[in-house]
Amino acid sequence: MKIRKLLPYLLLLLGSVIMLFPFVWMVSTSLKAPIDIFSLDIIPSNPTLDNYLKILEESLFLRWFINSLIVAVITTISVLFFDTLVGYIIAKFRFIGRTFIFFLVLSTLMVPTEMLIIPWFMMSSELGWTDTYWAILFPGLMTGFGVFLMRQFMEQIPDDLLNAARIDGMNEFAIFFKIAVPQVWPAISALGIFTFLSNWNAFLWPLIAIESPELRTLPVGLSFFSSGEAESQWHLIMTGATISVVPIILVFILLQRHIIKGITLTGMK
Repeated sequence: MKIRKLLPYLLLLLGSVIMLFPFVWMVSTSLKAPIDIFSLDIIPSNPTLDNYLKILEESLFLRWFINSLIVAVITTISVLFFDTLVGYIIAKFRFIGRTFIFFLVLSTLMVPTEMLIIPWFMMSSELGWTDTYWAILFPGLMTGFGVFLMRQFMEQIPDDLLNAARIDGMNEFAIFFKIAVPQVWPAISALGIFTFLSNWNAFLWPLIAIESPELRTLPVGLSFFSSGEAESQWHLIMTGATISVVPIILVFILLQRHIIKGITLTGMK
């Protein structure tokens, strides 16, 4: 019986070690001197912070970090507002073409991102957005997945609750912000994490849309430390990757409590 009770914890421990090992190795490499980066020591024998000082002083890393932060924050705020609002309208308003619009939104999820690169680039070029923040931002300001997710959660809100607010004289925006949004905080938190993570790690489109080194995002900037297998500066790549993980961890810590709270209270609502 003791072995049977311990087995799930042992499996979880094994899975945790497998998941955390690349992260530990990344942090360890960032603390090693260039001559020691291929050593198998998990704990560096001579840890140093020179890599952090070098990447901050001798590159545009800080500017790339700010660029990624601007892009990720703006797109996340835009997606949370517009996708939640559209999901609410599709779920709770009855109008002609509602189902068709919803399926039209879903159809965008079936198109691979790689097929959208050329239309995005042509649009950016014609409107003069190339090599600007707007060129990176506009494809991610709304997402079909976010609309689908929020519509599914909005469907679960009782219509009687919204009608009671209308009878009390609330306008639709007040009903949306004060009644509907608090009911779907777990979904909004999950969508916020997914959106921030995807835009923070975006590589292909920012690489195509941006030419100026000062406007590169963090993934694009870090890729230039790897100019070839013999010349790759692995200590700087690992150092930059270690710093880039910090905002993602902070976003998850801030939003995960809403997800856990929603799961805990689901049966009580």
